[in-house]
Amino acid sequence: MTYSPPQPTYSPDAPTYKRLRRSRTDRMLAGVCGGFARYFGIDPVAARVLFVLLTFVTGGALLVAYLAFWVLMPEEPVAGAWPPAAPPA
Repeated sequence: MTYSPPQPTYSPDAPTYKRLRRSRTDRMLAGVCGGFARYFGIDPVAARVLFVLLTFVTGGALLVAYLAFWVLMPEEPVAGAWPPAAPPA
């Protein structure tokens, strides 16, 4: 008798970790602030106000970070898209 470890199965109801993604619905420009708001569980308007305040505090360096997040953060999947995205390997 040989031992084979159990194979992981994908279930849409399985708990998963939160993913930082750009928002498709709460967006003014690229959805970066909306994505951060959803990730941290705060209001998108509060995230935008915080972004503007921190932009002034950092002397504009946060604008460069925003552009980097725009390029590097994946966009959230379309609601109701089929087939669902495969789980990460």
